[in-house]
Amino acid sequence: MTGDTPPATGGAISRQTLGMLLGFVGVTIFGGTLPATRIAVAGLDPFFITVARAAASGLLSAALLLILRRRVPSRRQLHTMLACIVTIVFGFPGLMALAMQTVPAAHGGVVLGILPLTMTAAASLILGERPSLHFWLLAALGTIVVVLFALRDSGGELAIGDVYLFLAAISTSIGYVFSADLSRQMPGWEVISWVLALALPLTLPLTVWLWPQDPTAVPMSAWLGLGYVAVFSMFIGFFAWNAGLAMGDVSRVSQVLLLQTFVTLGIAAWINGEHVPLSTVLVAGLVVAIVAAGRNARIGVKPRKADRAPL
Repeated sequence: MTGDTPPATGGAISRQTLGMLLGFVGVTIFGGTLPATRIAVAGLDPFFITVARAAASGLLSAALLLILRRRVPSRRQLHTMLACIVTIVFGFPGLMALAMQTVPAAHGGVVLGILPLTMTAAASLILGERPSLHFWLLAALGTIVVVLFALRDSGGELAIGDVYLFLAAISTSIGYVFSADLSRQMPGWEVISWVLALALPLTLPLTVWLWPQDPTAVPMSAWLGLGYVAVFSMFIGFFAWNAGLAMGDVSRVSQVLLLQTFVTLGIAAWINGEHVPLSTVLVAGLVVAIVAAGRNARIGVKPRKADRAPL
């Protein structure tokens, strides 16, 4: 017997597995975003929803940062957070709210099934991750499955709502990757908190400007939908999601987003009363199998100069 530390036993959960689990928690919360937004746009302007959700979560974030006396990020980190503000705070929520005016939440959830592929591409370009061919094939297969499902669901035509959703997927993928990079330098909750707090000089005045003329005429359901996307989708969900991305490879953890489609479908059926046929359940099983296979695919990382110093 030597004094070497014995290898971890099979009962110990790996960092990669924990990252996947945290990613799933975040995805489950995000899965309610489209249904809640669909309810909100029935009584509120989509641009108001975009800035109001960010302003409300921004106030929560600012309070949390002040209470815990967190140190102001470095200049390079602030530059990266600016990209997160553009993509996560304004880009994705605005495009998604516009889409929810014309397409059902269940349909939108399926279209956003392209998120794992767009995130993998963003991680490759921004972080230098180099997924293996096996990984790319599995990511493409999963994306093809959900996109074909979306086309079948809409009669083979691409609506303007679909265009908004595709652009939303690209926007949020870029923001997710930047926030994941920051989450390797500070806690994930702190990343999203700083992003939302820094956006307050824009989101708070815009919220006041776009405030409904007669708030009492807005259905309570619309306010509740706005409340969900403000507190859960924009704030709490990112705590788990950013932590998961930081603990595992962004490309691999992003594959959990394929499951978001079916979380959204389930919530849309329950909350929005949208019909979800048996074929959806079968496709869900197929996607779960693809995600499980992708978890073991190799992910390489190209060394970057940025790795020597924080962003």
